[in-house]
Amino acid sequence: MTADLGPIGVFGAGAIGCYVGGMLKAAGADVRFLGREHVAATLRENGLTLSRFDGPQVFVKPEDIVISTDPSILSDCDIILLCVKSQATPEAAVDMASRMKSGACVVSLQNGVDNAKTLADALGPERVCPAMVPFNVLSSGNGNYHRGTAGDLLMADTPKTRELSVLLTRAGIIATTRTDMNEVLWGKLLLNLNNALNVLSDIPLVEQLSNRAYRLVLADMVSEALAAIGKAGIRPAAIGKVRPWLIPLILRLPDWLFMRVAQSMLAMDAKARSSMWDDLKNGRQPEIDFLNGAVVRLAGEVGTPAPINRKVIALVEEAFKSGHSPGFSGEEILRLPKGGVD
Repeated sequence: MTADLGPIGVFGAGAIGCYVGGMLKAAGADVRFLGREHVAATLRENGLTLSRFDGPQVFVKPEDIVISTDPSILSDCDIILLCVKSQATPEAAVDMASRMKSGACVVSLQNGVDNAKTLADALGPERVCPAMVPFNVLSSGNGNYHRGTAGDLLMADTPKTRELSVLLTRAGIIATTRTDMNEVLWGKLLLNLNNALNVLSDIPLVEQLSNRAYRLVLADMVSEALAAIGKAGIRPAAIGKVRPWLIPLILRLPDWLFMRVAQSMLAMDAKARSSMWDDLKNGRQPEIDFLNGAVVRLAGEVGTPAPINRKVIALVEEAFKSGHSPGFSGEEILRLPKGGVD
């Protein structure tokens, strides 16, 4: 551990929280987990088994895990990694407001572009560090968490996050700090638009992205987002090797050419799925309002159309209401009406 970094709290012991917190713990960090009772019971019995598609497996013994359902476990932490779903951010901010020690900061490891503002309104901007997690983690039960995709974790540049980035990198999660996190978050949101499409397809991400019909739907969603973002004066950062403005063009390539030029997009486990697909399978609420919904809201503010994102939102909401994926083919989604959904 670096000399000045004290205990690290993980608020939300879900897939991302358990993976990132577990890797830090395995590297020697003092980590405190806050999670639900069923998660706490599972980790106390099984420990954490952390695997990844491109690296070795890590195990954290049950007796080495400090986990509680009481938010006061975070009261002496210098850094709190917030890993709850976006819809739970306001409640989490209330829980932290009266318990965070002076000088502590919250690092938001969450999807979407609005969580940092929600936290800053409740805690003060000086205590909040937006971050971007590019990789996907899914649970297979009994304390097993598998990272299925690639990418470097990015955080707002502060003294504490510089120290944290060193520790994360030592733990096997390459991390760096940035001064343009708003642009980074919008760049990540473009990629997260595929989360909803993965719900509708009900197939692994590699298989879905290898099919041009699905990619055409995604290209339309990204194009709508880019139009709104551009009119709003936002310049989304590149996440990985592909410039944001090239994403729709690349997605629309024929399959044979896409497979050659988009290898970085396909650097993932063959069975990897989106976190929103996992939410559907486990009876949780989707983050659709914080992803595709953010595009629709911005488009409304700046006066650009977003019919494809509107339609996808409606279809995902129907899937979650029914409790299962419709398993649409890409061609079926393309044939669906584009407008008329509010």
